[in-house]
Amino acid sequence: MGYIEDLERKYDQLKNRIASAGKAAIAFSGGVDSVFLLYAAKEALGDQTLALTVSLHAVPRRELQEAEDFCRQHGIRHRIRTVDEFSIEGFADNPPNRCYLCKKTLFQMMLEAAKEEGFQTLMEGSNLDDQGDYRPGLRALQELKIQSPLKETGFTKTEIREMSRKLGLPAWEKPSMACLASRFAYGERITPKKMSMVEQAEEYLTALGFAQRRVRMHGSLARIELLLEDIPSIMEERRYERVQKRLSELGFSYVTLDLKGFESGSMNKGLNDK
Repeated sequence: MGYIEDLERKYDQLKNRIASAGKAAIAFSGGVDSVFLLYAAKEALGDQTLALTVSLHAVPRRELQEAEDFCRQHGIRHRIRTVDEFSIEGFADNPPNRCYLCKKTLFQMMLEAAKEEGFQTLMEGSNLDDQGDYRPGLRALQELKIQSPLKETGFTKTEIREMSRKLGLPAWEKPSMACLASRFAYGERITPKKMSMVEQAEEYLTALGFAQRRVRMHGSLARIELLLEDIPSIMEERRYERVQKRLSELGFSYVTLDLKGFESGSMNKGLNDK
């Protein structure tokens, strides 16, 4: 059996797994994984599908708009709840288990929202690759018995992108996205102002053509991560001067470029063995 045929078989298994729930609410961020999961749920369950999205400071506004657009285009019922994550005890202090504290609160809220709409089952888009890094938020999902059908049916990130491309889903080539709280060194207090600085800095880099980027914040220092192949282009036409000027305007005292390049979860170094 060829690669594509194997993917199609796995996709059928995914739809059968979702269909077994009868009806389901999907935690929907608008990212690659949740778009793929929601599309499969719509195919498997039709109108018995509900998309639930949480609006946060830590999620760029552009992501929320894209989530709304997708649901509207595909005729999927969509509910949005606005939450101030800074009201979650411990979140602003940014401890190593910040993601656990946040996800536990947010998914409890989504479970309640789903039940209010008549849905007893809540699914989310973790995949097999999510098991490799330090991800304390996964423990919250396990404790709340949130279902993860992509992981259950063995989908990796690469397979999700490839099957999404085959299905014509625009998110197939969307850069990986993590919440803006992941841009801060553990123990550094997070504030709405700091989060806004990071969001605006990353949006500026996107406007310059750097689709996969991170701006990590260490005190008043911005550490920019780009794909290795993109690093030479920031030196062209002295673009680095424009970047330094813009980030200084946003409030950063120092602007640096990480020569190791983009690395998902780079703030987790030293924590994986804890």
